[in-house]
Amino acid sequence: MIAIGAIRRTNMSATLARIAIAIAALACTRGVVPASAADFVMKFGTATINETQHQFIKFYKDEVEKASNGRIEVQIYPASQLGPIPREIEGVQLGNIQGYIGPVDFFVGVDPRFGVFSALMLFRDEPNAAATVHDAAVQKAMFELAAPKRMVGIATLDLGSSNYGAKNPILRLSDFNGKKLRINGTELERQKMAKLGATGIGMPLSEVVPALDQGTIDGTISGLSVFVSFKMNDLLKVVTVTNDTFIISIAVVSKPWLDTLPGDLQKVVLDAGAAVQSKAQAWEVDFTKKLASDWTALGGTVQTLPSEDLTRMKTLLNPVGDEATKGQPAVHDMLEMVSAAAARN
Repeated sequence: MIAIGAIRRTNMSATLARIAIAIAALACTRGVVPASAADFVMKFGTATINETQHQFIKFYKDEVEKASNGRIEVQIYPASQLGPIPREIEGVQLGNIQGYIGPVDFFVGVDPRFGVFSALMLFRDEPNAAATVHDAAVQKAMFELAAPKRMVGIATLDLGSSNYGAKNPILRLSDFNGKKLRINGTELERQKMAKLGATGIGMPLSEVVPALDQGTIDGTISGLSVFVSFKMNDLLKVVTVTNDTFIISIAVVSKPWLDTLPGDLQKVVLDAGAAVQSKAQAWEVDFTKKLASDWTALGGTVQTLPSEDLTRMKTLLNPVGDEATKGQPAVHDMLEMVSAAAARN
């Protein structure tokens, strides 16, 4: 018992040390933020680091500061430095945080229709997902969901496939049985997990590593970039790719804060999102190409299910979208609209 406790304390110490090192590295990278000479400061947060959402904010910062002639300073806060995802979204609504970018799944508390983007087999591949969320009708609908909640949408992005990592690897469809897997928290994800024999546990990204370390969850569903960026290789050796869902992200700014800006700067803030959206999406395509080798370099493995299991998985998951939304007409209509856009793009 003493040896086991010591091992647990050692594992926990290693995890805390890793987190402390990451925070220290962030502090060194960002340096001490001097008093701003700008007229307005825009704190822009995200839960991830060193991936497409983080890069979007970097592009956005360059665009806004140039277009505003330095009147707006954009401060970048990756890796949940402004708090867990729900707190960041609330901060944008209140005006304490001026900008946030993250997966739309986490906005289901704002409006359940955001959850349709985690529908199974909705997109054919990554180009199809990107084309669909950049479709004028789809993007307009997404921004309209945010507007009544004191948030203004400025961009949408596809972040690639949502993959599975577990301490006991998922090598066959049957390996899902009995597992507790972290999800973003939508009803579609919960029903997907149930179909596969697993339990979906909603959890912000910032809590995943401690939960894995403590055994609260057996694994997580995330983009490959998250496994790489947070160096989960010492906890999860195998990432299983099935391409059953893709991660869709939305960037929003605070309406209360936006209203404090003069008209010309409001236009800068809004136009900058559209200006860098395609640039960030192109960056994502190149970034995705090297993720598998990055994960392998960390000692991990990228795995796919056997073809017969993928076929069975598709059969199991195809009905989930309709089943999960049939009792919510507005959500079902949104799913139908997005499905139609995916079919034509």
